[in-house]
Amino acid sequence: MRVLFCTDGSKISYHAIQNFSSWAKDFSIDILCAIDWSFLPDTISVEDSDFGSMCANSADSILNYSEKFLAELGFHIEEKIKMCGATVDCILEACNKKDYNCIVLGSHGKKGIQKWLGSVSQEIASVADISTYISKERNSGQKVLFAVDSTDMTYSAVVHSLDLYNFADREIELITVYEIPDYLFLEGNIDSNWILDIDKKQGTAAMMLLNKFERLINDKGLAVGKKTVLSGNPSTEVIKYISKNEIDLTVCGIHNRKYLSKFLLSSVSKRILESAKSDVLLIRP
Repeated sequence: MRVLFCTDGSKISYHAIQNFSSWAKDFSIDILCAIDWSFLPDTISVEDSDFGSMCANSADSILNYSEKFLAELGFHIEEKIKMCGATVDCILEACNKKDYNCIVLGSHGKKGIQKWLGSVSQEIASVADISTYISKERNSGQKVLFAVDSTDMTYSAVVHSLDLYNFADREIELITVYEIPDYLFLEGNIDSNWILDIDKKQGTAAMMLLNKFERLINDKGLAVGKKTVLSGNPSTEVIKYISKNEIDLTVCGIHNRKYLSKFLLSSVSKRILESAKSDVLLIRP
């Protein structure tokens, strides 16, 4: 597996690649540092200025430090990449040049010369053609949560993640959330027993779905420790579950970007990425 590790020199970016290594199988790393001065007015030319040289030197320092840091951890480094331009565009351009399996990013990093990791991670997760691993803080890398639904996309995402990532000897949990129907549009009195029956049938179908994914995971020689069915708003319930159960990694599927607005994830994936305390692996099948 070949990984594009994007760093601005912040601690959270190094936490991201360390966390990622807890889950990834054999992989090599290309390190990317973008010199982003796209925020400057068009009337200012910086390429040949002292400011431009300072940014270029800072990027070189970040790349050299990153190479040394990762080498000491035993990671295999292929290339160091320095690019100039809007950070999202640089990352996408780098991905178009090589066949990467995953982009690794930190989120909400506010240190270093770029100060771009928070918003960049959101945009890259939305528009990149490959999977994205986004981390917020260092964790133990032990508890993984698969957030699943009944779509073919989710099934393909779980199959893909089981093939590429190492979940052996980890605490694996499955969760699905079904939304409670809105009965307010119905006129007159509603039979409460009918509502309870519908809810029971939804719960049963949800557990059957989790059993299906459990069999898929079992076929890989892995065991599921916990299966949870919840009702309510999917993103809200998953985020609360992640916090309460101290999940280290949440695995979600994500639709191909042609079905999405340019810089927006689906509402569930977007909210999990924004608000969940865990790392998030967004699998694009």
